Amino acid sequence: MFRVPLLVALSLIIAFGGGILFTLYALNATAGFGAIKLGAWEAFPSLHTVEADPYAKSHRARAGRLLYGTAEGLSFAAIDDDNNNRLVAGCSYRISGQTPAARLWTLFTAGDDGEPLPPIEGRPSALNSWTVLRNPDSSFVISISQDAKSGNWLALPPSGRFRLVLTLLDTPAAGNSGLIDLSMPKLEKTGCGHA
Repeated sequence: MFRVPLLVALSLIIAFGGGILFTLYALNATAGFGAIKLGAWEAFPSLHTVEADPYAKSHRARAGRLLYGTAEGLSFAAIDDDNNNRLVAGCSYRISGQTPAARLWTLFTAGDDGEPLPPIEGRPSALNSWTVLRNPDSSFVISISQDAKSGNWLALPPSGRFRLVLTLLDTPAAGNSGLIDLSMPKLEKTGCGHA
C-alpha cells in the first residue's frame, strides 16, 4: 500500500537532489567558455560581457563579483606553472618578464576558490604595478615562497594549493583585438621546501 508512494518519493528526492548537486558542480567547475591560455595564465575575455554564456552569468551572480566593462580590465589566473605543474605552497616560484600594456595591474595569491588568501601579518600577499621594483628595461622578477626573499616577494601560506591572479586594468588587451599577441610573464618553479 505504501510501496508505490514511497518509491515515487524516493525517485523525486534522487532526481531533485542529484539535479541540484550537478548544477552546483557545473557552476563551480568553470567560469565560462571561451578561455584563452597564454603560458601559465588563463583568462575569459567574454566573462564580463553581455555575450557571456549562461554558466558564466550564473557563476558571476552566485559569486557576486565586480564586473569590468569590455575595455576596463581583464583578469588572468594561473593554477599551474609554465611546466603544467600545480602551484603548491610548499614550493617556491618566480615570475619574470613584463605584463601587457596596462595603466595599472595587480597580482595576488588566492585559494582554489579564487578568493584572496588572508594576509599573514607583516608579509606581502599582493603587489601592483606602482609598487613593484623594476629592472632598467621595465621587466621585473617576483619571488613567491614561504621564505622571505629580497626584492619583489609574495608570501605563501604554510601549506595547500593556491593560484595567482593577475588583473590588468585600463588595458587595450581587454578589447576584442590583440589577445593573441599578448606576452605574459613567465611563471617558473625554482624549488621545493626551504631551498
